[in-house]
Amino acid sequence: MRKILFIVEKEFKQIFRNVVLLRMMMIAPVMQLVLLSLAANFEVKNLKIAVVDQDHSTFSRRLVSKFQYIDNFKLTGFSPSYKLAEEQLLLDKIDIVLVIPAHFERDLYRDNRSGVQLMVNAIDGSKAGIASGYASTIIQDFNGDIRIENVPVRKGEVQQVDIVNQYWYNPRLEYRTFMVPGILFELLLLVGGLIAALNIVREKEMGTMEQLNVTPIQKYEFILGKLIPFVVIGLVQFTLGLIVAKFIFRVPMEGSLLLLYVFALLFLILCVGLGLLISTISDTMQQAMFVAFFMLVLFILLSGLFSPTENMPQWAQWLDTINPLKYIIEVARNTMLKGSTFADVRSHFFALLAIALAINGLAIWRYRKTV
Repeated sequence: MRKILFIVEKEFKQIFRNVVLLRMMMIAPVMQLVLLSLAANFEVKNLKIAVVDQDHSTFSRRLVSKFQYIDNFKLTGFSPSYKLAEEQLLLDKIDIVLVIPAHFERDLYRDNRSGVQLMVNAIDGSKAGIASGYASTIIQDFNGDIRIENVPVRKGEVQQVDIVNQYWYNPRLEYRTFMVPGILFELLLLVGGLIAALNIVREKEMGTMEQLNVTPIQKYEFILGKLIPFVVIGLVQFTLGLIVAKFIFRVPMEGSLLLLYVFALLFLILCVGLGLLISTISDTMQQAMFVAFFMLVLFILLSGLFSPTENMPQWAQWLDTINPLKYIIEVARNTMLKGSTFADVRSHFFALLAIALAINGLAIWRYRKTV
């Protein structure tokens, strides 16, 4: 135990002596949390829409006016021809073209049906899907209005189903409320895994690792001595992140704070263990950085931070069973927003525990005391 404390003391002195590293570990994650949470937003606004009105009727003007008063759309004007509108779409000057055909109003009166065309710029598939959904809803609303006006019905004959939506756990549908818990743990993975790996490989390059190797320190003592300081610093970062989430982004804390810290501690042990494992297979800082970058990007993209894991291909879902970031993001969202208890997330705890034991076991096995 005494040897471990000496290594911990040496690590803290080394970290506090490196001012740049200390700033990176304490200030950079908080800044990244604020900036990423503000920037990561899938809400679609100010969609530029142009109209090709080939009917010039009352109904066509009413349909166009519905788009003018919705914040999500910005009417850029009327295009005189279909071809010109297509060129504007090609040049990315507009996002959507609404084509109202000739005899639109006449067909609605005479045949009780007509059609309009939507051309949507679908380079960004997600944005195109959301934009198309918004536009379709507006057109359906217009269709409902004119049906009520033109179909003669007596009072009380129109039967409607009123839909009342209740949004649980995020009643205002705040995107930041959903994203901040995930980004918080993503940054812990980046800092805990990457900086721990670089710190040890740097010692290899400087030769101080060889001095440690000639001492009678056991493998587990060395790993624990390296692991403890980064876990402690990671918990401080986590606390700062929680303060930012609570007081700047107003993210609710419905569940147990103690439960969240237990999971944060386990996740940090896993992250620092991953950094130690990377350091054992890397001889230079460049190698460590590339290996860490490869693994961290995979973890982040498959974690469900930006898109639901259920929508991923089956092979990706199988790969996700060993992705610690996936489990901790689910725990953070469920605990902070839903108030989940340990019983609700115990399967995540055991999965993270198994991954942490496997990674740290590999790190101890891979560490060799060579001079």
